[in-house]
Amino acid sequence: PDFNRNNLTRWAKKGYLIRLRQGYFAFSEYKSKPDYSLYFANRIYRPSYISLHTALSFYGMIPEAVVQITSITSLKTASFNNNFGEYSYKNVKESLMFGYELKPMADNRTIQFASPEKALLDLLYLYPFYDSEQELEELRLDEGYLQDDLNKDLLMDYCAKFQSKALDHRVKLLFQAYNL
Repeated sequence: PDFNRNNLTRWAKKGYLIRLRQGYFAFSEYKSKPDYSLYFANRIYRPSYISLHTALSFYGMIPEAVVQITSITSLKTASFNNNFGEYSYKNVKESLMFGYELKPMADNRTIQFASPEKALLDLLYLYPFYDSEQELEELRLDEGYLQDDLNKDLLMDYCAKFQSKALDHRVKLLFQAYNL
C-alpha cells in the first residue's frame, strides 16, 4: 500500500528492471532465460494466447524464423515493443478464444499456445488474402507435418466453431493445395 512507484522508474534506469509495457516490469535476469519472451506475451496483454506465425514456427510448420511474437486476444488489436521482443496481438471475438493449451517451461511455469490446428485456422481467418491455392502454397507449410502430424478431424471441428463461410472456403483450398 505504501509502495513508491518512482522506485520502478529508478530501478529500470539502473537496469534492475525491464519495462514490458506501461505498468508491467520484469527483472532483467529473465532476459537470459529461455522462453521468457514467450511467457511475457501471455502476461502483458490478457486474455491472450500465442498463435499465428509464432505458433506455426514453433511447431515447425513454416520454415521462416519469426521475429515478432504474435498472439490472439479478445481485447482490441495492439502491439508492444520492449527488450524481450516485439509483441503483436490480433483481435477475435470472445467465442473464438479456444484451441490453446498450456506448454510447460523449464521452471514449472506455462505458456498459453494455440494448438497447431488452431494456429493455422487463426491465420486463415485473420489474413483473408490467403484465398487461392497459389497464396496458400506461398506459405510454404511443411507438407510432411500437414500429412503426418496435423489432426485434420480437429482442424475441421475447430473450423466449424468459427461459423465462417470464408474460412470454410480457405480450408478447402488448403486441403487442395497440399493434397490433404
